[in-house]
Amino acid sequence: MNSQNMAANPLVSIVGVDWGTTHRRAYAITGDGACAREISDSDGALACKGRFPAALDVALQALDVHGTGVVLAGMVGSALGWHEVPYVDSSVPVQDLAAHAMRVPDAAPGVSAIIIPGYRVRNAQGVPDVMRGEETQLLGAWALGHRSGWFVLPGTHSKWVELHEGRVVQLRTYMTGELFDLLSKHGTVAAAAGGVAPVWDETAFAEGVKAAGHHALSHQIFSVRARVVCKDMAASSTTAYLSGLLIGTELKDVLQGSAGTGPQGTFKLLGSPQLAAHYQTAAQHLGLSFDILDAKAAFVAAVHHIHLNWKPL
Repeated sequence: MNSQNMAANPLVSIVGVDWGTTHRRAYAITGDGACAREISDSDGALACKGRFPAALDVALQALDVHGTGVVLAGMVGSALGWHEVPYVDSSVPVQDLAAHAMRVPDAAPGVSAIIIPGYRVRNAQGVPDVMRGEETQLLGAWALGHRSGWFVLPGTHSKWVELHEGRVVQLRTYMTGELFDLLSKHGTVAAAAGGVAPVWDETAFAEGVKAAGHHALSHQIFSVRARVVCKDMAASSTTAYLSGLLIGTELKDVLQGSAGTGPQGTFKLLGSPQLAAHYQTAAQHLGLSFDILDAKAAFVAAVHHIHLNWKPL
């Protein structure tokens, strides 16, 4: 468990836990919205099956926090998590999410905890899309003054979300991160790398972005192997090219949209520094750019907003 002590025994008002499938981050937040202490570990929702109350208690002890409310977000509220919290729809703005939260009935004695719901949004054709965890970062962006426009949350499943005064107007999910992980470790593309240690090749990444969108993705993925076999690309550059191809495919698809519904104007990105850098580079090759927002600051702002505005906690 990694921890950071950022102040000597500050008065903590609330704890926020970003509880994903495989990882967990928890923040002790003061009454003025500052992050006093934080921890991160591999106690994700899958690892905590059957022991969620004890796992939460371990996190609170590591943060040295007692007697405060706890806001849980992410896959902890999915069918894989502690309790499955029903999705809300686009009629609920992000600033009202806490009113639809589930109070945890079996938290450890003395712990008052709620789980924030995710969103289920249907497009114009009635096809559903979902997110769970990203909505809390969007609430934080709203709390920090970013209340309308397109937001990009890259990750295992990249989310593109259009907000209008906090209401989710559109939601699109791309399995970019998951595909990259699978293809770079298993199958034809991984075999093409031949066990050679990958290097970050900016030229190969740019070529992948440029190639994206011109043919079916399955055809272009195979071209990674063909480029190596035909000596057009070094085996060590396959992951950089694949990354550019997958991110470029995502960007080009969502920007084209349908019937003019693609993103317009300013794009805001919430994500890890490394992913943000890759998306920014890919966007620049397409003549675009992102305003990068701090994902941690957004999550902390969301939990602070809940603390200030949801009185039962």
